[in-house]
Amino acid sequence: MINAIVAATPGGPEVLAPAEIEMPEPRPGQLLVRVAATGVNFIETYQRQGLYKVQFPFTPGAEAAGVVTALGPGAEEAGYAVGDRVATAEGRATYAQYTLIDADKALPVPEGVDLLTAAALPLQGMTAHYLVTSTFHIEPGQSALVHAGAGGVGLLLIQMLKARGARVITTVSTDAKAELAAAAGADHVIQYHDFPAQVRDLTSGAGVDVVYDGVGRDTFDGSLECLRLRGMLVLFGAASGPVPPVDVQRLNAGGSLFLTRPTIAHHLLNAAERRWRSSEVFGAVADGTLNVRIGAQFPLWEAAAAHTALEGRATTGKVLLVP
Repeated sequence: MINAIVAATPGGPEVLAPAEIEMPEPRPGQLLVRVAATGVNFIETYQRQGLYKVQFPFTPGAEAAGVVTALGPGAEEAGYAVGDRVATAEGRATYAQYTLIDADKALPVPEGVDLLTAAALPLQGMTAHYLVTSTFHIEPGQSALVHAGAGGVGLLLIQMLKARGARVITTVSTDAKAELAAAAGADHVIQYHDFPAQVRDLTSGAGVDVVYDGVGRDTFDGSLECLRLRGMLVLFGAASGPVPPVDVQRLNAGGSLFLTRPTIAHHLLNAAERRWRSSEVFGAVADGTLNVRIGAQFPLWEAAAAHTALEGRATTGKVLLVP
C-alpha cells in the first residue's frame, strides 16, 4: 500500500483526503516512478470541483518528477532503466508516493536540475516555451504584455521573452509580486487597474504585438484594447473564469486582430516534440539562464491547504506537494 490523496466526491479543497491505495503495477510501455514532488495546477482545482469531468473517487495530478523503480514490458525500448530520473506533464494520479508514467510521455531530467525543480517545470515551462516559439514566435524588438507576471508561467514567460529580445510589460496585483516580476527581467511592471491605458502610454499609443493572457474573464476586454494593429491575443488560461462568447467583429474593429486559445496538449503531439521542448527548458535551467521559482511546498497530506492557497491567489511561482 502507498499514500495518496483521494477526493471521494466533487467539492471544495476539504474533499482532498489522505488515503492508502494499492501500489500501481506498470503496464506495457509504462514506468513506475517514486515521486519526489508533484506540481499543483489550476486544472486540478477545476477537476476537484467537478467543473471538468473526472471519475470519482479521484486522485488528482498530472505533473511530477521522480526516480524510475520498475518498467512495464517494452518500456526499456524507450531508453529508460531503473534508477533514471524523469519528469512529466502528462501523468495521472500524481498526488501519491508512486505513479505510473507512459514511457513516451516521460521527460529525462538532466544533470544540474534537482528533482524538486524538475517537478516545477514540465507544465509551466513547456507552456511558456510553446507560447513564445509556436503560438506567437516572438522576434527581437517586439513588445509583449504578460498578465500575472509573478505566477509560475508568468515568471518563466518574462525570462523567455527577454532572452529572445522582446520588450516586456507585465501586470501584477501587489508590490511584492511586482518585485518578483522585475527581478525576472520585465521592462515595465504595472497594476491591473486601468492597465490598457498604462500599456498605451508605455507604447506611445501603439499597443503591444502580443498579449499573453492566462487570467481570462477579468482581463480579456482590456487585453484586446492593448493590442497594436494586427496584434495577437493569446488566451491560454482562465484563472478568473471563462471568457463569455465573443463577437468576432471586435477583432476587425480593433485593427484586424488575431485571437487564439491554445492548449499544451496540441503542442506535445509526439515524443520528439516533447523532447525538443523539455530539453530546451531543462537545458536553460541547467546552464543557469532560466530561473525557476518554487513559491510554496506542502507535504502531500496537506493537498487541501495547497489548493486553498492556489485558489486564493496567495502563491507566487510554482506550488509543489512533497510525499
